[in-house]
Amino acid sequence: MTKDRAQWGSRFGFILAASGSAVGLGNIWKFPYITGENGGGIFVMIYLACIFLVGLPIMIGEVLLGKMTKSSPVGAYGELSNGSRGWTSVGAMGVAAAFVILSYYSVVAGWAIHYLYLAISGTFEATNNSPQQISERFSTVSGDGALSLAWHAVFMAMTVFMVISGIQRGVERAARVLMPTLLLLMAAMMFYSMSLSGFSPAVDFVFGAHLDALSGASVLEALGHSFFTLSVGMGAMLTYGSYLKRTDDAIVASIAITVLDTAVALMACLILFPITFSHGMKAAAGPGLVFENMPIAFSQMPGGSLWAIIFFVLLVFAALSSSISMLEVAAAYFIDNRGWSRRKAVLSTSACILALGVPSALSESFFGWMDYVTSNWMLPLGGLGVAVFMAWRVGGKAREQAFAEGSKLGKIKAVYLLWLRLLRYFVPVCIFLVLLSGLGVFDAATP
Repeated sequence: MTKDRAQWGSRFGFILAASGSAVGLGNIWKFPYITGENGGGIFVMIYLACIFLVGLPIMIGEVLLGKMTKSSPVGAYGELSNGSRGWTSVGAMGVAAAFVILSYYSVVAGWAIHYLYLAISGTFEATNNSPQQISERFSTVSGDGALSLAWHAVFMAMTVFMVISGIQRGVERAARVLMPTLLLLMAAMMFYSMSLSGFSPAVDFVFGAHLDALSGASVLEALGHSFFTLSVGMGAMLTYGSYLKRTDDAIVASIAITVLDTAVALMACLILFPITFSHGMKAAAGPGLVFENMPIAFSQMPGGSLWAIIFFVLLVFAALSSSISMLEVAAAYFIDNRGWSRRKAVLSTSACILALGVPSALSESFFGWMDYVTSNWMLPLGGLGVAVFMAWRVGGKAREQAFAEGSKLGKIKAVYLLWLRLLRYFVPVCIFLVLLSGLGVFDAATP
């Protein structure tokens, strides 16, 4: 196990990189459309509660696990469990989850790059295409295997370029460019959305109570997305945490990452829904909200081509900031546990991920199956592993010292006990409900 490890240049660099891992297509693409499908406000309120009661405790535990061991997932679980095969398997599953998710995530990111190309070429101008043609284009793009493969390869090459240079010169430097740019672009888009007639209805939709939309399925969807969006359960936060200095405040950093990730998700809603409502389209548009509704709206907006370019640059940057962390998890395993050089680890793992993404690019059913397995099983089990391991397996004294190390907030006993109790009791129950939902238990119980 490698103890002489690379470190972040600063805690701010870690926050930007880890926030980039959390902020991705899940925030800008998935969260708005599941909010639309689940009636808005009450779903958002439940989601926010889940983020801070479920997602944040897991994130803190995962970051601390990495910081304590200075190792990637397999080594971290192995060190603190005296080499238990069961626990090292939990770490291995996290590495596998990052590996698999990136293989199909890269395909979606490739679509975003293609849509950026279409925006630059003026395809979404009303004079070039009718709304129906623009809407149908997504089916054409996603169904074109050769096109999806080409952009999948381009996106993976972009990710490799960012990761291969190392933590400070590669990952951290990329985060210092990508995250501020992404936030600036989002602020510009949101400023424009505030001027639209649909902004007030959008605010009411996102933050109004709307209790009539409440359902058990909505609660479970909010719960599940609350820890999926933070990149917990797949070893990304553990790996990034392993590059922290002993004096770094992991608790405040985890809170900052969670707040920033949540703010981006809410901003995405306040960008997409005002544009959607202003052009008479429905919030419950499903996955097509970004790739169908938005291009149609841009075609009808003054200066729509420019806003389309800005939006899809934003989407590509968000995807890239997350893909960097997933490739780093996979590469770090071989660097730490096999003694490979960074160059060999990054190139080898990216080549395998590129190959694994081929079926997802060619088959929508395979794509859906991969997403189902990772989202409904691998990530929840990974999150459950973090919670149980940190709350029950790690020694109490070592755990409390790690929580307090470098953190004034972490030295407050009440804060530590609140975190521990959430991790021990509340989080496992919630994740267990998500797993049961994945099995269709609640669907079967519905009359």
